[in-house]
Amino acid sequence: MTVLTARRTRWGLAAAGGAAAAAWWLGDRAPYPYAQRTLLDIPLPYLTCGRLDEVLRPRPGERILEIGPGTGLQSVHVAPQLGPAGRLDVVDIQPEMLDHVTRRAEERGIANITATESDARTLPFGEETFDAVYLVTALGEIPEPDRVLREVARVLAPMGRLVVGEFFDRHWIPFGRLHRLADASGLHLETRHGPTLAYLSRFRPCPRPGTVMSAV
Repeated sequence: MTVLTARRTRWGLAAAGGAAAAAWWLGDRAPYPYAQRTLLDIPLPYLTCGRLDEVLRPRPGERILEIGPGTGLQSVHVAPQLGPAGRLDVVDIQPEMLDHVTRRAEERGIANITATESDARTLPFGEETFDAVYLVTALGEIPEPDRVLREVARVLAPMGRLVVGEFFDRHWIPFGRLHRLADASGLHLETRHGPTLAYLSRFRPCPRPGTVMSAV
């Protein structure tokens, strides 16, 4: 192979790689289609279940809400930690995803997951229902994330916590934007883990007048 031929080959491979990346980027639809569900089971850097535990801190007896569970990678990890007295609610707009999560839980003998088909912008739950809410690479896939965060603030208990995980793709929400949206929704930042392109952050409802907040 001549030097010129080798260079042309490298440029051709680079062009093919760029085209594939562009196709992935432009074809990345929201919500994530069920047909591509196998990709949702691939752990993302900085957003592993272990790291989620560190930030979410699920405890026995709690009632927790997961918005956009996908195929249930996090669901079947978090739910057992809540124990028989606890409960994990999962909400998704795609019934196929909810059915998948339910089957996955049944296969593992997990009985404390409740699935609800709903738009996260109008959550079908009362005020102060949940001890915690979490979304992993889901918030940016929902139109009007500000409305989602206001709904989360409504259904969170006064001492509750919100955990948001984001990873760089077309629907990625930069941390600065998330922080502003959360502030406007009455949720204050407590901690953040990971770099800008792959992070987990925890928020709590802003203290109400006369309320004494304590870290848990």
